[in-house]
Amino acid sequence: MALGPALVFLPALVYLVIEPRVKYGHTLGAALLPIGGAAEFVGVRWLVKGALARPFNLLSMLSAGGLIILLVIAAYTGLFLAAFAGGF
Repeated sequence: MALGPALVFLPALVYLVIEPRVKYGHTLGAALLPIGGAAEFVGVRWLVKGALARPFNLLSMLSAGGLIILLVIAAYTGLFLAAFAGGF
């Protein structure tokens, strides 16, 4: 629930809000991005609760791995947004 919205955020922002490719792109982006943000918040909350569980077991390790993957996704999203804003 956290990784899906993180992967969809950059293409949705670029193709629906910044440079709309469909007729109602701005409206669709205004409706979908808050829903994706809420799903991202709930998913990250679940991952953190799972990674910080007291008896560290396999599920805790998988949650910690999911958080690391989420950090990588956030880093490349920020990098691509900065490159897009800079005009590269």
